[in-house]
Amino acid sequence: MTRLSIAIPSKGRLKEKSEAWFAKSGFKLRQKGGGRGYSAELSGLGDVDVMLLSAREIATGLIEGQIHIGITGEDLLNDLSATPASDFDVLHRLGFGGADVIVAVPAAWLDVETMADLEAAGALFRERHGRRMRVATKYLNLTRRFFAERSVGEYRLVESAGATEAAPAAGSAEVIVDITSTGATLKANDLKILQDGVMLESQAALTASLKAAWTDESLAPLQTLLDAVAATALAQTMSRLELAKPVSESEMTDLGLTALHDRAALCPAGDAREAARGLTARGAGTVAITTVEQVFASENAVFEKFVKKVS
Repeated sequence: MTRLSIAIPSKGRLKEKSEAWFAKSGFKLRQKGGGRGYSAELSGLGDVDVMLLSAREIATGLIEGQIHIGITGEDLLNDLSATPASDFDVLHRLGFGGADVIVAVPAAWLDVETMADLEAAGALFRERHGRRMRVATKYLNLTRRFFAERSVGEYRLVESAGATEAAPAAGSAEVIVDITSTGATLKANDLKILQDGVMLESQAALTASLKAAWTDESLAPLQTLLDAVAATALAQTMSRLELAKPVSESEMTDLGLTALHDRAALCPAGDAREAARGLTARGAGTVAITTVEQVFASENAVFEKFVKKVS
């Protein structure tokens, strides 16, 4: 028997937004031991283990199979894993914590606009200076894979311990691979992103480990979570119509509605007003349009796809 283990970022905006994301689907986080505690509870998920860890610890735990699911950045997952496709599965991209992992060069390098240009510049640099062009980054594995895919070999990596964007000005590297959200810091350091130099469009993601020990006990609360997430997302696209007088299911179907009973139906939110007018014309009397909190479907494609991967 293996209980589901969930890891959530322990501090900052990533923690706040993760809490809000769970709460939106009905799972409220309660941190144990006050603000300094590193374990928590998620109401509505039953007997599961909830941990508060750094984003890097979460990524490592997912890759190594020590954690079942967690919220962390796709940049960390893809850099720390040598084999992403067999180590983890991104279940939901969450729409926050967004940033791109990019390749940037000095803006003064007018002839270097693409990765192919960078390879040519690297060869010329080695010929002139007798050494390889240096690339400063914290994303060592991600950089190696990306550069190899684009046949760029005239470089050597320099692991960045501080502000990577300052490396060219400081003389510790000629090129950088870093994460950016607006590009303002790069511009302030006289750097430009290569036209095909976006390595990864990263954001926070609910991710499941493919290396963890999955059992019926751990899969059951995962399904509860994913069903609620899907139900919340579906509800945002739907409206509920409340009818003063009954209308037959066939008449509702003719209007493209999903009948709940003879005095209530669901429809796409954008079609609600037209559907309400159609119902009044069919004798429904007053029709009220209301919002919907959750709409549960009989199947969950995200969960079923994941179960096949770990079965």
